[in-house]
Amino acid sequence: MSDAPGIDVFETVRPKLMGLAYRMLGSMADAEDAVQDTYLKWQSTDRAGILNPEAFLTTVCTNCCLDTLKAAHRKRVDYVGPWIPEPLQFESGSDPETDLDRAQSLTTAFLLLLERLSPKERAAYLLREIFAKPYDEVAETLGVTEQACRQLVSRASRHVQGPTSRFVPPADHQDRILSAFLTAIETGSTDHLTGLLAETVQLQSDGGGKATAMSRILEGADEVARYAVLILGRLWEPCQIKILDLNGTRGLVMFYGDEIVTAVMFAYDADGRLERIYNMRNPDKLARLKVKLRHDRSSGAIWH
Repeated sequence: MSDAPGIDVFETVRPKLMGLAYRMLGSMADAEDAVQDTYLKWQSTDRAGILNPEAFLTTVCTNCCLDTLKAAHRKRVDYVGPWIPEPLQFESGSDPETDLDRAQSLTTAFLLLLERLSPKERAAYLLREIFAKPYDEVAETLGVTEQACRQLVSRASRHVQGPTSRFVPPADHQDRILSAFLTAIETGSTDHLTGLLAETVQLQSDGGGKATAMSRILEGADEVARYAVLILGRLWEPCQIKILDLNGTRGLVMFYGDEIVTAVMFAYDADGRLERIYNMRNPDKLARLKVKLRHDRSSGAIWH
């Protein structure tokens, strides 16, 4: 017998489950696994008594993510170098306000702040503050009292509500900054580049032990500018570069031939200067980017 109604219900909720799982896990592969496990649970459950399918599916997906996070913590201990969430590429819709809300909760800076939280704090914060679930529903999902749930959200908020953790400047400002950033690197102008950077800027790379990457995080405008001009300028010289949206902000994708070898995401301070630069080199985390490099300048490619 066909289970079309059950499948239709699940497919309606699937985008929210994927959004929750990616934010929880920082990996699309792990998020897809969690959502698939949720679907299998949904298929094997007697749904006659389920009054709120979305709440049921959210609970199952959240618990799948919590289980994955336990295993991920053990893996992170052995991870080579700094860990950065997998770059996420998505298309903007027709509602700028909705796009901005989504972008603000997908920035690499915000996802890394979530990493500071315990798994239950992360789940509670996302369900309540990002997905606007009522406290009683979040508490039931996590198997805690409503008072304990409020405490989880409160503790999480103190860690992730920094002034710029979810700040996304207007797209035209980002375009100007990235154009100037690339020009400074191409011309070797550390003075020009330093002017684009916040004093407290940090640059970190993720190679995962599978690609060459820094093993430490660089800090300070002078040090980051020197590294970008002397090292990144040399590494990017043979590449073609495309600007596109990654994790809700403009980012850079470097091609060597037809292969994507690097993706760079950015975060900004309240004055619109670059505060964080995330250099993704791990090929496993670049594999899902679907970017075509057209061989003309209208594509946004920058030729070196």
